[in-house]
Amino acid sequence: MFQEVMTWIAENLLSQVPILIALIALIGLLLQRKPFGDVVGGTLRAAIGIVIMTLGINVFVGGLSSFQTIVASAVGLDAPSSTSTLDDFLAGAGSVAPLIIAGGFAIHLLLVAVFKAARYVYLTGHLMLWMSIVIAATFVEVFADVDRLALITVGSLVLACYMTLQPLWIDPLMRRAMGHSKFGLAHTTSTLAVLTGYGAKALKLGDPKKHDTERLNLPKSISFLKDMNVATAVIVGAILLTALGFADPETVASVTDGDPAVVWGVMQALAFAGGIAILLFGVRMFLAEIVPSFKGISDKLLKGSKPALDIPVVFPVAPTAVIVGFITSVLMFLLLMGVFAWTGWFVLVPPMIMLFFGGGAAGVFGNAVAGWRGAVFGGVINGLILAFGQWIFWGLWSDTAPELATLADPDWYFVGGALTGLSELLSPLGTGAIWAVGGIVAVISVAILLALGRRTAHNSDTQDHEATTQTPA
Repeated sequence: MFQEVMTWIAENLLSQVPILIALIALIGLLLQRKPFGDVVGGTLRAAIGIVIMTLGINVFVGGLSSFQTIVASAVGLDAPSSTSTLDDFLAGAGSVAPLIIAGGFAIHLLLVAVFKAARYVYLTGHLMLWMSIVIAATFVEVFADVDRLALITVGSLVLACYMTLQPLWIDPLMRRAMGHSKFGLAHTTSTLAVLTGYGAKALKLGDPKKHDTERLNLPKSISFLKDMNVATAVIVGAILLTALGFADPETVASVTDGDPAVVWGVMQALAFAGGIAILLFGVRMFLAEIVPSFKGISDKLLKGSKPALDIPVVFPVAPTAVIVGFITSVLMFLLLMGVFAWTGWFVLVPPMIMLFFGGGAAGVFGNAVAGWRGAVFGGVINGLILAFGQWIFWGLWSDTAPELATLADPDWYFVGGALTGLSELLSPLGTGAIWAVGGIVAVISVAILLALGRRTAHNSDTQDHEATTQTPA
């Protein structure tokens, strides 16, 4: 009975982002004792904003899937095959994923309540699901006969630690990109953003103001590209029409459903641009509700906490950087696809959805540190990670869910690789090894939170001391 309840909560509340956001907004508004009309309106607007954002995503994700098929055909490559599939894994050992989500979210809230440094509540529900699958698949790969209770318990603990720490390690760059700290970022592209931001800074690639993508001086003849919607349609259309010219005619006919290829390509480019416009509208709508409503939770339940949200929340701050990062990611990945095919290393699959969201995120964070040069750098890094990640991790998850390697965001590789290395190091402990992994992850996470808490308290004391000793003007 308990398992069924936890599974229902995970599948119908935590993994359904509009419902999760609506519940958070509802609780926050009730705790602030807002009038009935404000509670109903704020709750529904927050949920509707998420639905609008999702509709926008669905519009261009469908185009990206077709784009992926066309590009793969254009380069004449077939996707890698395996005897195991993600569906098989989810029907077997991976069926624990909903329980890992429920347990992980509960522990995550406990950590946020106990540790002052753990100030962000992770609210990107669908990524809780994917990360729980990554964690479960990794443990099953290393510990083939892992106990189900151990898998659920340790998996929940690892997921909770990840959800608690991830918004913290991206926080400095997030504040730099957004210009405020009203909310955090909860997304599995965080390691990519860190590599992009600190890498661009270390290499001194450019000045964030002088080279800002949103202030580029373009020749008058192409100044229309300053409009993000127009630039998206033109650039995506050019790439798609080029790929259609090299793709297999039968594949083109099946994807376009018999429509003229050029007409289909133009319509897909327009739909892609329209989908992004819808997405950004939805982002603005739900942010306008979730941030003020969360104040009730921050004041009454989880003191000082803030919401950590999905990656599209950073797109409005630098929409041109999003496109720069995406296009650079695609070009880098296609270049590596050719290199891998020529060397015979591996057959790469162009993951257009991850190239867009990861490339867009890298573009925003790279631009925040080094302008358009940083955005280009971030796109290159994303293409590199996704290409080499597929090559390495297809084998790592080969006996469970190898498709995770081709569907992955950079954090999937980071978490999967770290857990694999630690698990194999402790494998001589036998059946107790997975528990040891959980213990080490917990100890490291608590140590980090304590250290961050002391540093925050020290900085606060220093600021208070300076304020009290300052000579009045």
